[in-house]
Amino acid sequence: MEQKAPRRTREKIMDLSLRLFNEFGEPNITTTIIADEMKISPGNLYYHFRNKDDIVNSIFVTFEEEISRMLAMTQGQRPTMHDVWHYLHHMFQLIWRYRFFYRDLNDLLSRNRTLELHFKEIFGHKIAVVRELCQGLHEDHALDASPAEIDALSSNMVVVASYWLSYQYVLNPRQYTEQPVVDHALASGCYQVLALMQPYLRGETLTHFEQLKTKYLQSNV
Repeated sequence: MEQKAPRRTREKIMDLSLRLFNEFGEPNITTTIIADEMKISPGNLYYHFRNKDDIVNSIFVTFEEEISRMLAMTQGQRPTMHDVWHYLHHMFQLIWRYRFFYRDLNDLLSRNRTLELHFKEIFGHKIAVVRELCQGLHEDHALDASPAEIDALSSNMVVVASYWLSYQYVLNPRQYTEQPVVDHALASGCYQVLALMQPYLRGETLTHFEQLKTKYLQSNV
């Protein structure tokens, strides 16, 4: 029992910190605020984490494990457009759950070497997964694009997916966390990312995308 208590407290600190970082932005939250919200002394907090960066890095480890598992799910598969839509939706949900990383990314990278290196790897992994998907569609004659166009498309899709929720925050900062707004942001993100592929799609894959597009647009009238 004595060994489990520190882990529980550590996990509670991480959960609370994640909520505060997401709600108010990581730069606006101090260890003093976290300790006050936890109703523990700063000394007790520092027993579990050396400083705020230690908390951020610990949260990032969990995020990195989750996103790595997600990115690995598509390897060696030829998913349908419907599969890609749902995959993107789950990816957006994951980004939403750890949204402070993306919203405060420039500030975090400027002072955290660990995040700088690892986020570059995550973005590279995302682009590689999208490129593999596009190449698979191209081999199936479902996507008509040159290698250079596939490279550009892969990067553009990752950029839009990575910064879409930040864009949504700019549009509606006061209601950003209300569930209808969140649901719309996630669905519209999936649509905007896949819409980048539309000019290159052919055959049944294009038809399938048009069906998804129609359902999305009708649900947002």
